[in-house]
Amino acid sequence: MIKGALIFAQSGGPTAVINASACGVIQEALKQDCITDVFAARYGIDGVLNEDFIDMRKVPKKEIELLRITPASAFGSCRHKLPPLESNEYEYKRLLEIFKQYNVRYFIYNGGNDSMDTCNKIAKYMLSNNYECYVVGVPKTIDNDLMCTDHCPGFPSAAKYVATSCHEIALDTAVYRNGRVTIVEIMGRDAGWLTAAASLATAHGQGPDLIYLPEHPFNIDKFAKESKYILESKGHCLVALSEGIKNSDGLYISSLSLNNSVDSFHHLQLGGVANFLAIRLTNAYGIKTRAVELSLSQRCAGHLTSKTDTDEAYLAGVKAVQCAVTGLTNRMVIFNRVSNNPYEIEITTADLDGIANAVKELPEHFINSEGNFVTQAYLDYVTPLIQGENTIPYENGMPRYSKLNPKYKTK
Repeated sequence: MIKGALIFAQSGGPTAVINASACGVIQEALKQDCITDVFAARYGIDGVLNEDFIDMRKVPKKEIELLRITPASAFGSCRHKLPPLESNEYEYKRLLEIFKQYNVRYFIYNGGNDSMDTCNKIAKYMLSNNYECYVVGVPKTIDNDLMCTDHCPGFPSAAKYVATSCHEIALDTAVYRNGRVTIVEIMGRDAGWLTAAASLATAHGQGPDLIYLPEHPFNIDKFAKESKYILESKGHCLVALSEGIKNSDGLYISSLSLNNSVDSFHHLQLGGVANFLAIRLTNAYGIKTRAVELSLSQRCAGHLTSKTDTDEAYLAGVKAVQCAVTGLTNRMVIFNRVSNNPYEIEITTADLDGIANAVKELPEHFINSEGNFVTQAYLDYVTPLIQGENTIPYENGMPRYSKLNPKYKTK
């Protein structure tokens, strides 16, 4: 195999286990004889374009190992999407120039849908320019919406956090004789995998009475009647819903109360749907409501990760390097589920052409006929993923996470 450097970078929204993948990539890369240097780009593809690298051979082994339990993106992230090649080739030429300068022959990018689009574009550009560089994507997203893989690293830990939080909120909402409708807003733009995980709380303790997902059209009047009925019959009602719920016309419910601002990927900025619906309920029926937005905590809660998720995220990083050094390119690491009970997966790869810019929605048989909860099939799917707890080292009563000193930079 060709000798050369490896660059690793992280992109998009962080997860609680994205650094476990980084740990797998770095530790495996340092073992490979054909990899001469191991660089981690700071702030994703932006860091590559700006030659902002950390030389991982300078980083103490302890700090690399601590990445395995450190949440969020330790090397920084970005939301930079490469433009179409036909409209702007400048960034592609810049990448090729940098790759040649550092003799980069292996590029591993860790991210979600848009990050896999970046991988796909880079791999094809390098091939079209006859530059030998092997590009492999490592999946990451709490939304769990990447095609071709059974699930994505980051989702199981976020699911565990959401289910635990909903269980605890459910216990809190039940303490008063005269309760209220509590609405918990959970991340998920176009797929309801994560919101559906709130059902684990209901199945294994106490949790939401109603769950609403983007895959099923949301009707405000129907929601109001269903939540009011449960409140009157139980004395309290807990609702879990995705930030990306839409009406029958495909319009995001949150857009009814927000200006239609977009992010750097030109996605509509979501959020605030729980508060919007809580106000609608109070105005319509005069009942007490409370809106809870789990926000960033659902993707960065390192203290409540799934060990299964952490271990798989690490192995995905290892697999990416192993695939690259054997000559695979334009691929993403995927998980194939072999068995549910006992839980077993196979780690392999899939072509990025079938993954980039696509969304895997929750299948119909995971959602009940009323569109307000999930089925046992979903619980059977998600339960194995949240198993196990990680041991987190503590110093002075606080978690000891990895510390990457600026002195490790190449420049």
